[in-house]
Amino acid sequence: MSETLAPDFTLSATAGRTITLNALRGRKVVLYFYPKDNTPGCTNETRDFGGHHAAFAAAGCEVFGISRDSLKSHENFKAKLELPFDLIADPDEVACEAYGVMKMKNMYGKEVRGVERSTFVIDAGGRIAREWRGVKVPGHAEEVLAFVKSL
Repeated sequence: MSETLAPDFTLSATAGRTITLNALRGRKVVLYFYPKDNTPGCTNETRDFGGHHAAFAAAGCEVFGISRDSLKSHENFKAKLELPFDLIADPDEVACEAYGVMKMKNMYGKEVRGVERSTFVIDAGGRIAREWRGVKVPGHAEEVLAFVKSL
């Protein structure tokens, strides 16, 4: 187990929520950072986490997706996918910077700064129990769920 405390943040989320990470102590939390709403990989990843939501909840775990998209974009994305969990808007890259997920990436031959698809499991004590960086979407939500169940 890591002794690293998960960086705290307070950000706006869908459904009119404001999420303060430290306020969730006592529960396990999955934070998955993704590049952009309504893109194929991000849609598939978000659908996968949504499809396993009941199992995450049964394991005492809250799931949140985070990207730099606006709250309005997140509300539309959440409604379109009928998500059972909330999405956190991080347009100023507060959480993205705190978790070190901003990277230079190659997009169509150009260097662009963007979110590296990454997932963090935070234990009930507020410590980072495990992290995945450079995530490949297929099977990822299932792998995270198996880890959460093992905590």
